[in-house]
Amino acid sequence: MLEIRWHSRAGQGAVTGAKGLGSIVAESGKQVQAFAFYGSAKRGASMTAYNRIDDKPILNHEKYMQPDFVFILDPGLALTDDITANGKDTTKYIITTHLSKDELISLVPKLKDIKDRVFILDCFLIARETIGKAIPNTPMLGAFMKVSGMYELEYFKDKMKSVLKKLPPNLIEANMVAIQRAYDEVY
Repeated sequence: MLEIRWHSRAGQGAVTGAKGLGSIVAESGKQVQAFAFYGSAKRGASMTAYNRIDDKPILNHEKYMQPDFVFILDPGLALTDDITANGKDTTKYIITTHLSKDELISLVPKLKDIKDRVFILDCFLIARETIGKAIPNTPMLGAFMKVSGMYELEYFKDKMKSVLKKLPPNLIEANMVAIQRAYDEVY
């Protein structure tokens, strides 16, 4: 089973991103869960979202997991949340930040021994420059496609267009540009 934990603030699109990823995965015949845990349900409050993906029915409905991937959508949460909690020796971390990897690791010492599994990019910058709003969920998914290799990028973007079909065409295209940039810029 593949497990993903999203660290975000309410309003940054983690729930929408988790559900969008879930929709795409479900279309491929896999079993999937996408759910969230909120403290305060106010915009800007810290929250987590989760995905589980498997070939067989998923019977576990708890938020506890040992994630294979951890997404940090808000840079401040890398400093305040225990983003490595319950991580495995293979867990990969994709972190939104404007800092270099070395600068980030100096601020979050727990990342020092796992720096080869830490991937960074500035999802906020990408989202602002492409979509026009600092909503980092689709750039994070673009980075995830690169780091995980789950789907070929063009396939993923095509499926993501269906997920975003209620948006105006210019916003759908802007999200495709954001996904591509994140795929290209994550390191």
